[in-house]
Amino acid sequence: SSGINAEWPLRPGFEVMGKPNSKLKPEVLEDLAQNTEFSEHELQEWYRGFLKDCPTGKLSVEEFKKIYGNFFPYGDASKFAEHVFRTFDANGDNSIDFREFICALSVTSRGKLEEKLKWAFSMYDLDGNGYISRSEMLEIVCAIYKMVGTVMKMPEDESTPEKRKKYRLRLCVDTTA
Repeated sequence: SSGINAEWPLRPGFEVMGKPNSKLKPEVLEDLAQNTEFSEHELQEWYRGFLKDCPTGKLSVEEFKKIYGNFFPYGDASKFAEHVFRTFDANGDNSIDFREFICALSVTSRGKLEEKLKWAFSMYDLDGNGYISRSEMLEIVCAIYKMVGTVMKMPEDESTPEKRKKYRLRLCVDTTA
């Protein structure tokens, strides 16, 4: 765990009669300011932006993949985005609320090195058993290759699709050993 509690029972301060507020309630704001690396002003700005993109106050995996894909127009970011989504979705309800979003963003953008490493480890540890297997590593690496597409300059032994296929096949064979 990153030390940041992304759980929020009953989500007070986030929804009133089914509609999200445009500002965080003072007690929620104070709690997030204490549990993230963001100031109260930054939290309010992020919250407004979050509600603009997610009027329901929740982000689905499909919406997340669409947003993530905008940053990688020359590749397919969908698989990698699913892995990032899984690590952001702290309570496992298949949606990301503002608290989960801002806590994960705090760790990934401003967290201490150890917090970032724990977050990255949790993304690679697909089955959550505390170990990263070769197949889990290959899953993430392949997702990264798909995401960066043709933009990334490949090493000479991977410079053509045929060479990449041969390299990946070698990785796949190594994984079964």
